Amino acid sequence: MDLGLAGHVALVTASSKGLGLGAARALSAEGAHLVMCARNGDRLRAAADTLPGETLTIAADVTDPATPTRLVAAAVERFGGLHVLVANNGGPMRARALEVDDDRMMDAVNANMLSSIRLVQAAVPHMREAGWGRICLITSSAVKEPIPTIAYSNAARTGLWAWAKTAAQDLTEDGITLNLACPGLHATDRVKELGFEGPMGDPDDFGEVVAFLCSRQAGFVSGAALQVDGAAIAGLL
Repeated sequence: MDLGLAGHVALVTASSKGLGLGAARALSAEGAHLVMCARNGDRLRAAADTLPGETLTIAADVTDPATPTRLVAAAVERFGGLHVLVANNGGPMRARALEVDDDRMMDAVNANMLSSIRLVQAAVPHMREAGWGRICLITSSAVKEPIPTIAYSNAARTGLWAWAKTAAQDLTEDGITLNLACPGLHATDRVKELGFEGPMGDPDDFGEVVAFLCSRQAGFVSGAALQVDGAAIAGLL
């Protein structure tokens, strides 16, 4: 299926490995021009070299409040616009709910909520100018069912989901969709570090799901939080 992304410009953050790289790989295979961001420049460039399409790599920390505007400006300068945003970032440390402290909670909110909001705010004017846009925020299946051992992530990502649900309504008349892709366990470094076990998804398969949410065909899918978790969560909502 042709997803209608050839020639479009996509920004994918935290895309040197794992789920972000899976998304970048799928978008590149569809013919999108990519701007890729990660903190480790060497790893990022090595990842970009494996992709078939044209890429611009920028070593940067997306949790820095100045980074989103810089990334979007670089995309527009290099490729002339921005049509697709896939906002991704690594998760915070493990903790149960009663173990959290203020400083680490603020770090989690900055990394897993505010960084994505800033990216959306920076990208939307260019999507409005183009009259077309797709935004996919990579979060976690924990927005549907909190995971007891990652309380920081539960709080920050669920806050992002509440924000995104309302922001999606503000974008529909502009031809811009905003959705969440909510992974369960996938074979990534992050999952290994947290010590989770069980059936694992393939990050490249997850990337294909993200690419569909960013496709022409998904123009009437907005304000959704799509679980990609192998039926791990049994909730009905």
